[in-house]
Amino acid sequence: MRARLRFIALAAALCCAAAGHLTRLQATQSAARGGTSAIDAVLADAVARGDIPGVVAMATDRRGILYQGAFGRANAAAGRALTTEAIFRIASMTKPITSVAAMQLVEQGRLRLDDPAEKYLPELAKPTVFDAFDARTGDYRVRPARKTITVRHLLTHTSGLGYNFTSPIVRDFKPRQGEQYAAGPLLFEPGDEWLYGTSTDWVGRLVESMSGQTLEDYFRERIFRPLAMRDTFYNPPAEKRDRLVVVHRRGANGSFEVDSIQPPISVARFGGGGGLASTAADYTRFLQMLLNGGTLNGVRILSADTVALMGRNHIGRVSVPAVKTAMPERSSDFSFVADRRDKWGLGFLITGVQRTGLRSPGSLSWGGINNTYFWVDPARGVAGVILMQFLPFADARALAVYDAFERAVYAHAGA
Repeated sequence: MRARLRFIALAAALCCAAAGHLTRLQATQSAARGGTSAIDAVLADAVARGDIPGVVAMATDRRGILYQGAFGRANAAAGRALTTEAIFRIASMTKPITSVAAMQLVEQGRLRLDDPAEKYLPELAKPTVFDAFDARTGDYRVRPARKTITVRHLLTHTSGLGYNFTSPIVRDFKPRQGEQYAAGPLLFEPGDEWLYGTSTDWVGRLVESMSGQTLEDYFRERIFRPLAMRDTFYNPPAEKRDRLVVVHRRGANGSFEVDSIQPPISVARFGGGGGLASTAADYTRFLQMLLNGGTLNGVRILSADTVALMGRNHIGRVSVPAVKTAMPERSSDFSFVADRRDKWGLGFLITGVQRTGLRSPGSLSWGGINNTYFWVDPARGVAGVILMQFLPFADARALAVYDAFERAVYAHAGA
């Protein structure tokens, strides 16, 4: 009888241990569980508090993965749990990939940064600039631009082009009958200011024009396949669509619901400024390539000199201001930008100030409108990606989770 009781107790203990292991595996799927519990806690607690519906995050150094974890739900309505295999709409995290593609063309001598963009894209010839805009009536006056838009202007968001959620003028502008503008009118003379806008979409068109391929085909051939980014697409294949994370929206009471407008499952036109879907693992491979000076696992995407060039200040005395939103339902203010202290490289925000426990000055970063973010710190050899999937962009609680995750990564890396 005692032997039977011992057997039952042992079996129960083993079952409990197995269940605990499976719970931990489903909750975090951590690459290296030793020493990462503090990072787990940051993300798990944020989900438990209801700050975010779910999150997948990864961090790496030049040698390999430091951390990976998944918490919360891929669909708040259905209760589907997130895993590290989840596919997110990364939106403007497409932009650095498009910028890398453009720099490959620069390396090949097919493109020069200070060439007029109209040399490759005739639609950008003879741009006009707003001379006046009446916010009350919508009346406007435009004039010919004194400067031409260059390739560098497009890569640095100094072209004068904006988004409807970063500029009330772009939001409210309605051309008069008979007037057509392929691009713009511009909000300022090219090179005079920085404003986040549609510039990288034009970089994408430039890559297509010069390569003779769609962005989807070009990225697949020149970036995704060489880097083994097998889960990054404009159009996720049917067999992988069940891994797509639903875009949520924070309601007035702070809770999350599935947004009524979801990104299309498939598109026929591919944008350089957004549109890709990817996983944390895939995007981390892209970041590892940058950390390692353009190469990963023996495959070279860019030269080390080109990667270094992309990370330098290319806007001179112009600074990157924190952006006041023009569409609060779509984006909060860009409070993560160090107002007029940050700079911009060729495709990346450049950190201009040191904050204790966070990335080094000179680090590269950006994000996507559904609250997906990344950073690359060449000085310390650390990079990270954190993927959430809800609106509005730059949500204060999402940014707090991003901040806490980054701090926990550096604490772990330092240890």
